[in-house]
Amino acid sequence: MLIKLEITRALRNKKFLFFSVLYPALLFLLIAGGQDATDEVGGTGLGVPAFMMVSMASFGALTAVLMGNSERIAKERESGWVRQLRLTSLPGRGYVLAKTASAAVVSLPSILVVFAVAAAVKDVRLDAWQWLALTGAIWAGSLCFAALGVAIGYLATGDAVRPITMIVYFGLSVLGGLWMPTTTFPQWLRDIASWLPTHAYAALGQAIELGDAPHAKDIALLAGYFVLFAGGAAWLYRKDTLKA
Repeated sequence: MLIKLEITRALRNKKFLFFSVLYPALLFLLIAGGQDATDEVGGTGLGVPAFMMVSMASFGALTAVLMGNSERIAKERESGWVRQLRLTSLPGRGYVLAKTASAAVVSLPSILVVFAVAAAVKDVRLDAWQWLALTGAIWAGSLCFAALGVAIGYLATGDAVRPITMIVYFGLSVLGGLWMPTTTFPQWLRDIASWLPTHAYAALGQAIELGDAPHAKDIALLAGYFVLFAGGAAWLYRKDTLKA
C-alpha cells in the first residue's frame, strides 16, 4: 500500500518527472548529438553515442531515486507524515524497502526514454538480449542509490537536504565516470573512482554493450553499498523514532 502511494505521489510531481525522465535524454542529445558512432571514447571500446547512452540512462535513474527520495523524506519529517507512519506497525526496514522500491519503479521511464532517443536519433543498435540486460542492470543498480537517498533524507534537515544531496549527486556522477570516462583522470583519482558505486554502476552497462558479462567486482561493490546504505537508512529511521 505504501509503495503504491509513493509511486502515485511521484508521478504527480511534474517538476520531478522532467528532471528524472526528460532531462537525461536532453543531456544525451546535447553531448552525443554531434558525435559519430565511430568516435571511440578513449580506453572503453565504445563509440560516444553508446557510451553516453549508458551514462545518461544511469544518470537519469540516479536522479530519480536519489534526488526524489532525499528531499521528499526530509519534507515528510518536517510535515509530520513520518510521525504518523510510526504509529503503524511498519518496521524500519519495511519503510526503507518501500521507499527504495517505489523510487526504483519511477526510475524505469528515465532509462527507457534515453534508450529510445539513442536508438532513434543516434542509431544505436544492440541485440535484443543486450537491451533487456541493460534495462535490468541499470534498473536493479539504481536500488543502491535509492537506499542512499533514504539515508540522506533522515540524516539532513529540510533546509540542508538539497545542498547535501546536490554535492553527493554531482560528486558521485562526475567521479564515478557518468559524465566522462575515468580513463581521462590522473591515476590517483582513477584508483579512488574504481571503488565508487557510480563507477561500478556505469561499468555494468558498458560491459553488456561490449557483449560481456558484468564483472563480479562491480556487482559485489553495488551489493555491498546497497547493504551499507539500506542498513544506515533503517538505523537512522529507528534513531529518528526514538527522538520523536
